[in-house]
Amino acid sequence: MNRAPFGNSLSRRNLLTALAAVPAVALLAACSDSGEEAKPAATPAAAQVPEAQGTVDMAELLKPGALPEKQLGKDDAKVTIVEYASMTCPHCAHFAMTTFPELKTKYIDTGKARYILREFPFDPSAEAGFMLARCSKDNYFAMVDVLFKQQPSWVGVNNTKEALLQISKLAGFTQESFESCLTDQKLLDDVRAVQKRGADEFKVDSTPTFFINGKTYKGAMSIEEMSAIIDPLL
Repeated sequence: MNRAPFGNSLSRRNLLTALAAVPAVALLAACSDSGEEAKPAATPAAAQVPEAQGTVDMAELLKPGALPEKQLGKDDAKVTIVEYASMTCPHCAHFAMTTFPELKTKYIDTGKARYILREFPFDPSAEAGFMLARCSKDNYFAMVDVLFKQQPSWVGVNNTKEALLQISKLAGFTQESFESCLTDQKLLDDVRAVQKRGADEFKVDSTPTFFINGKTYKGAMSIEEMSAIIDPLL
């Protein structure tokens, strides 16, 4: 499979510099490592069950990785949803803003499903976004939510570093803690390890990619489509 843009050759030493002037064209492959955007799943007229694109071994999928899992919901929920996302992917942002709130209310908060988000960045901006979310610790999901909602203000702009700094300050970061986070080489390596494992072991090559009780679905599904998959599993 094709390598994600920028690959692992970009060192932490120059990531902050790269963020200061990431050209918009560098982010065109944000939703696919093939250079083509992954298309969101079409919303059907009726709630039909989307066709799975493959299967994975859930025991293998849920083995610990380089970073602790970021999970919402109960461990014993009947349905497990694992999403691989990129912070700069517009389809991931669309899912986060239009489908996820109802998914959370209907299935996660009621104990029917648990949701795990895993990092799959395609570029330095996405890496930085996930690192800042990780540095937010207990506010990981809140930071992810803010970054998705404000995606147009920091993705593809002339100075991504400054844009991310302003968002981070509203989330409680200082200039010092912001730069400390984005110069954490181990954190960067771990974020990249999560992505590499997703690509190598589970064949993730576009975002968002969902694994729902072992079946693979690609694209930003609607709540109707997700319900059509989840309801028969309950």
